[in-house]
Amino acid sequence: MAAQDLPHADARFILMSDFDGTITERDSNDTATDDLGFGVDRRRELNVDILNHNKTFRDAFAEMLESVSKNGHSFEDVRQYLVKHITLDAGFKTCYKWCEAHDVPVVIVSSGMKPIIEAIFANLVGEQDAAKIDIIANDVDISDNGSWKIKFRHPESGFGHDKSRATAPYRDLAHRPTIFFCGDGVSDLSAAKAADLLFVKVIPGHTNDLSVHCDRENIPYIPFETFDKVQEVIARIVDGKSTVQDELAQPKK
Repeated sequence: MAAQDLPHADARFILMSDFDGTITERDSNDTATDDLGFGVDRRRELNVDILNHNKTFRDAFAEMLESVSKNGHSFEDVRQYLVKHITLDAGFKTCYKWCEAHDVPVVIVSSGMKPIIEAIFANLVGEQDAAKIDIIANDVDISDNGSWKIKFRHPESGFGHDKSRATAPYRDLAHRPTIFFCGDGVSDLSAAKAADLLFVKVIPGHTNDLSVHCDRENIPYIPFETFDKVQEVIARIVDGKSTVQDELAQPKK
């Protein structure tokens, strides 16, 4: 995308975030796979395969979602099920409102399917606020017979949706905005090195796949449990009271 076509080309700071398991308390794709597809055990096996580089995220994720469709669940049934069962991170609404008031665009960069995300978001934050937030995500192909499959933005990539490509056009701008990225899992691996400041959701008792990867690869990040922490850090940087380097130098807590 050319610089003049970027929706936030003049922004000094941009908050990009994964959706599932980051903005939401539970990953909607995991929920669909666990509850409607082949279940949590097989899903976790595939996630381990991804982390160990035995399988691409694209292929493993397609297999997970295919198990839902093969079990006879229509796309609309899945969408309605997820709208009922997915809840929002406790601090996200406040963080979003702060960003809106301080001219920090919020962009959702997700490996999920856009129609699912839009439906969940509209239910959780209201249609008016949901319509203001940019969503960069995969799509869905629905056949005449009702079967469906994920339609990847970047099918040639092992990520299916290479999230680093969402940040690339902004990194090439002359004024180079500061890009914050929030994520939690294996779908965020491609974005982990691309942001100026990475926030990784770390929940006690969860698998926390992205933090495991970042620790293993020595990728610096700030852990958080809710978006309250994200807002606190971003506010200090935007207000000029701190820098990205200052924040990364703080002990993880």
